[in-house]
Amino acid sequence: MTGTVQNIMPTLETAEKMVEQLTAEELAQFRKWFAEYDSDQWDEQIEADAAAGKLDALEKEALEDYYAGRSTEI
Repeated sequence: MTGTVQNIMPTLETAEKMVEQLTAEELAQFRKWFAEYDSDQWDEQIEADAAAGKLDALEKEALEDYYAGRSTEI
């Protein structure tokens, strides 16, 4: 994240005020956009973590549990 808390807060407060002024229809559109944006950000973080090997231990543990019969398929 770039910037300091002091630099971010005025921008965040401005965004909050703008969201508060949205009509019901605009707010619904914003919610849809934000849900998609947030999902995309989450996907990018998971992909980056996987590429960096941060999920390797979890993968190993899950596979060990699966092959040992300690898990079930959904």
